[in-house]
Amino acid sequence: MAERFLNRTEAGQRLAAELTRYAGQGDVLVLGLPRGGVPVAFEIAMALDAPLDVFIVRKLGLPGHEEFGIGAIASGGVRVVDESVLRAYGVDGETLDRITVRERRELERRERLYRDDRAFPSVAGRSVILVDDGLATGSTMRAAIAALRAEGPRSIVVAVPVGAPETCAAIGALADEVVCLEMPEPFYAVGLWYEDFEQTEDGEVHELLERAAARAVPRQ
Repeated sequence: MAERFLNRTEAGQRLAAELTRYAGQGDVLVLGLPRGGVPVAFEIAMALDAPLDVFIVRKLGLPGHEEFGIGAIASGGVRVVDESVLRAYGVDGETLDRITVRERRELERRERLYRDDRAFPSVAGRSVILVDDGLATGSTMRAAIAALRAEGPRSIVVAVPVGAPETCAAIGALADEVVCLEMPEPFYAVGLWYEDFEQTEDGEVHELLERAAARAVPRQ
């Protein structure tokens, strides 16, 4: 029987206990998927004494059917597209660029909102722990992994408190390691596995990033 989490804070603390082998390693970077993944990621970053940032992913939707993804963009200027889907639906380069510009504008707005003027950290050669508050279909996590791969990390570790068993297995084929604490069957929805699953607000994301950044400043 799967155990429910009290809230995202407790979920992050329990996840951190499974990731202690990454503690104190200088090349580790913890990235939370906003918004709900950031409180979870914060607890992991604090426990591992690792830097924290957000990794924002925006789906590139098929014109007229925006819920259908033809690609994605992410923090760090990365764009990944499914060439076979572009060909199948006749999406030309100009249309793709127009969609990208629109979504890039929204991504940059969110980055300013969360990160202020701090630049996105380099992930090349680093062990990246990619965190969300749960995995249902896994579409956002798949896009995040694809975007991160393009930046050349040494490894990608996906860490989530709860996920659908088949999704955790599928993500395991894409990441170097997956830590999924609870894989209930039947799954239904992420929120059912939390006592408190209130929406994470933009202000909380910003505050947690500020706290993490302040903690990372070397003491004089």
